[in-house]
Amino acid sequence: MSEQKQKGLNISTRSFLTAIVVIFVLMVAAYILTLVVPGGAYARIPDENGNLIIDTSSGFSPVEGGIPFWKWLLSPLLVLGAPGNATILAVIAFLLVIGGVFNSLDHCGLMKYMLDRITHRFSGVRYQLMAIIILFFMAMGSMIGSFEECVPLVPIVVALAIQLGWDALTGLGMSLLAVGCGFAAGICNPFTVGVAQQLAGLPMFSGPSMRILAFALIYGLLLAFVRSYAKKIEKPIEFVQAGETFHKDPRMDRSLVCFAGILGVGIALILCSGFIPALQDYTMIIVAVIFLAAGIVSILVSGMGGKALAKTFWDGVVSIFPAVIMILMASSIKFTLEEANVLDTILHGAVDLAGTMPEWAVILFIYLIVLVMNFFISSGSAKAFMLIPLIVPMAQIFGISTQLCILAFAFGDGFSNVLYPTNPVLLISLGLADVSYGDWFKWSWKFQILNLILTSGLLLVGLAIGY
Repeated sequence: MSEQKQKGLNISTRSFLTAIVVIFVLMVAAYILTLVVPGGAYARIPDENGNLIIDTSSGFSPVEGGIPFWKWLLSPLLVLGAPGNATILAVIAFLLVIGGVFNSLDHCGLMKYMLDRITHRFSGVRYQLMAIIILFFMAMGSMIGSFEECVPLVPIVVALAIQLGWDALTGLGMSLLAVGCGFAAGICNPFTVGVAQQLAGLPMFSGPSMRILAFALIYGLLLAFVRSYAKKIEKPIEFVQAGETFHKDPRMDRSLVCFAGILGVGIALILCSGFIPALQDYTMIIVAVIFLAAGIVSILVSGMGGKALAKTFWDGVVSIFPAVIMILMASSIKFTLEEANVLDTILHGAVDLAGTMPEWAVILFIYLIVLVMNFFISSGSAKAFMLIPLIVPMAQIFGISTQLCILAFAFGDGFSNVLYPTNPVLLISLGLADVSYGDWFKWSWKFQILNLILTSGLLLVGLAIGY
């Protein structure tokens, strides 16, 4: 990572190849699945907002399945022309902007100056700073549903963690893992809890007590996990303090004020999106534009000329381009299963299986259903339209409250976003931090297991108390 900080956000060959191999294996597994699972489909009807939801009254029907081999082979390209491809294009454009801006920030010296200044101020209380950063990212995910929008901040936190004597995994835990946990706790997450409650006929963001409790317990677990790891690998404080070498630069200070001020406007707009539904569909675009503006203005103020800015920005875009290949390959897995009409068949089999279970197992099985579907469909709102019309009636048959069903849905959607290699945000963040998927999995799986036990326990408590 130290070399990476001097060269921008280049994705290392090792990280890239590891991710490509993992994703390709999953692509092959998806194709094999289309050969053995018969095609099927639920009838869908538009809701009052025009979104297609499953019509449970019409039931499930067998349809022709399978996908031609050539279509599977070209699926990473064909996905760009599939319905809903606007999200993929937005993520790719978002990523390229991040790569260009960070490369320019690095070359103008602003990144190093910012990290030195923060280290100079907080090196003596770095674990308190860790707790605040984790809380901030969890709150962003839980209160306003930010996930993709936090990607520009991930490389900053990773670089800061290294500057403070930790490593890239610590930085990813403080940022990426934290925002994923907050997203899943979903106190006021409009993209999971909000959409799901509206589809289920509940008041938006009603029943927050269990979600607030979940947020608090998960925050404690995550902080303990990251802090324990950081304590094991930390460097002695005297090697990370920059007090004797740091000197204030008025021009760089003005540049930082510009960067932080413009970026603050973007964060404020994201916060407003939690209360202004019209903004929710454009948060990624807003963040990309604001981040681009913050980068350009602050870089020019730092003294870098327009020609040098254009060159370093383009170099950053080129260096980050391998991540685009990973995103297209990961997105092709969902495309393959949808083209083969397999996803609805898998879902139908899961719903039938739930009918043979005791009440306490059904709520955990609903959690599992969402976890499995999240592997193929990373969008929380898209999963809500697909699953809520099925899992809520299933829960009600067993006397399980709709609120508890929504909580299981939120848990199943969020935590695995930072575990599954089919999630573009995870791939982007790992690439930017120069951490391979294998290293990330080895580091985070213990937390995921502990978190799975904790959240499953919360669902069983909720069932016991009639939440």
